[in-house]
Amino acid sequence: MPETPTLADLVAPLGVSQFFQDVQGETYRRFEGRAGRFADLLPWPALNAILRQHRLEFPRLRLALDGTPVPMESYTDLVPTRRSGTVPRLQAAPFTEHLRGGATMVLDAIQELSDPIGDLARSLEHDLRESVQVNLYAGWGVTHGFDVHWDDHDAFIIQVAGRKRWRMHGPTRPAPLHRDVEQPERPGEPIDDFVLEDGDVLYVPRGHWHDVTAVGEMSLHLTLGFSPATGIDLVSWLADKLRASTAFRQDLPRFGTAEQRAARAAALRAELEATLTTDVVDRFLAERDSAAPAHPRVGLPWAATPGLLPDGDETEVRFLVPRAVLEEDDGRVTLLADGKRFVFAGAATPLLKALLDGSPQAVKRLAELSELDRGTVRAFLGELTTQGLLSIG
Repeated sequence: MPETPTLADLVAPLGVSQFFQDVQGETYRRFEGRAGRFADLLPWPALNAILRQHRLEFPRLRLALDGTPVPMESYTDLVPTRRSGTVPRLQAAPFTEHLRGGATMVLDAIQELSDPIGDLARSLEHDLRESVQVNLYAGWGVTHGFDVHWDDHDAFIIQVAGRKRWRMHGPTRPAPLHRDVEQPERPGEPIDDFVLEDGDVLYVPRGHWHDVTAVGEMSLHLTLGFSPATGIDLVSWLADKLRASTAFRQDLPRFGTAEQRAARAAALRAELEATLTTDVVDRFLAERDSAAPAHPRVGLPWAATPGLLPDGDETEVRFLVPRAVLEEDDGRVTLLADGKRFVFAGAATPLLKALLDGSPQAVKRLAELSELDRGTVRAFLGELTTQGLLSIG
């Protein structure tokens, strides 16, 4: 099986640390690559199987032409179910006719429908420490699917097949938000105009205006969107923490004297300032990571079988929480994952560190890494599976 691309692969020849320091959140950057290097992420037969085997309702699956959605009724029909309601069914002939006419196909959250893309999303979430959603865009014409626009999230664009023309207009408001006090002004003329080729990667920070146009040939790209934590996120987190404070839970003295309102403001300010310690950013990010959910991956039949693990130690397991946090202290190790807290003996540390890499790990190798006996390792892995943190096979 081909190796899953990592963040280092996407930003090469730039180093990951240099990307974080000089590029992320600051400027767009194109990374050229070898044609075909992403072909195994989504071969055309795999995409055809997804379209054939799944009930993809609008707007998850949609067509767009010249910046306008194509009416879904023109390429799907609704089929009655035996129990109740109806489900959408793709009509192949009108669907492909729209594509021949220049429409762009969009399929949201394709990481939930494709194992290679799901593995890519988990890999990037591990490296970026943020949730990643992957959307697919495919087109064949010479029109553009969407007018010049900006997104409220950062994105990596992976050109899987074909080519696409990109025009970059730059930002008109620093770090705009989806919910903001004002919207960015419309941009002027493009500052860059280039064709993203098969194997290339493009990074686009949020707020950077751009438009994309097909070039009269087949094009398939993936957009990997993620939203880095902001100061607004931190303040929202603090607001929840302050629910523990009586002063913040109490009614404000609307009908009190001016002195009483001033005294309450001073009390609230003092408590708020006490929470703004020098490590408040670290605390927020660590808790944000520890609360990130596991990626769903069910390892049947073993996950539903008493004993959980097959007999052979060549069985591979995979940790499902890309942003889990480990804390080592006083001969113990604490695992914070999926909003849960687990405390283990320090001997489990090497095993946990290997698992948190996110790549498949053989039971035999995990047993060799730790000082625990085979039975204890298997029981340990079984418990993680029961908690939904580990997938078998």
